Amino acid sequence: MALATAPRRIGVYGGAFDPPHAAHLAVARAAIEQLALDVLHVIPTGDAWHKSRPLSPARDRLVLCRLAFAGWPKLRVDDRELRRVGPTYTIDTLGELRAQYPRAELFLVIGSDQAEAFARWRRASDIVRLATVAIAARADATVASAPFDQKMRCLACNSLVRMACGSCDCPRCRTAPPTSAPAWPPGAALPVWCPPRWRGILPTIIST
Repeated sequence: MALATAPRRIGVYGGAFDPPHAAHLAVARAAIEQLALDVLHVIPTGDAWHKSRPLSPARDRLVLCRLAFAGWPKLRVDDRELRRVGPTYTIDTLGELRAQYPRAELFLVIGSDQAEAFARWRRASDIVRLATVAIAARADATVASAPFDQKMRCLACNSLVRMACGSCDCPRCRTAPPTSAPAWPPGAALPVWCPPRWRGILPTIIST
């Protein structure tokens, strides 16, 4: 997407997106609407040092993100972490965006699971100085009671808001394909590089 003017409220939503699923779309929609964002950067992670399993190739995850979020206003799929050499850290991404948009207000969108460990993130205290941390509450938790590391309450101080995303992160939502817009036309074949484990959950019909 192209912006006519410099954005004033920028959201940052990172993750593996391996693959993008219904809960990802619910969180992105909640962030744009509830935080009144001018643009939300959806950022597939590069070298995910914290993941216990290897991720699918960066190209695959990037393409699927672009397909899943195709046509969304106020959203940009950002590949900067995939182009970065070595481990990728949120603080580096926020620093780049701050330099790129010095007058904008930044919002870091994270899930409840990420929030529980936030205090242990690299330079967490600097993150909350650069951005407001927005936690996406699960559908089975109230906004007031969404779980997060108690250390974060002191760390974030007033830089903490919580969103109700209207979805959850249960196994069913993790495997549900995006439904807001079709990623492929009906009857279209999946790309030949599509990993077999994704074929049953992507919004497409495999041509025979």
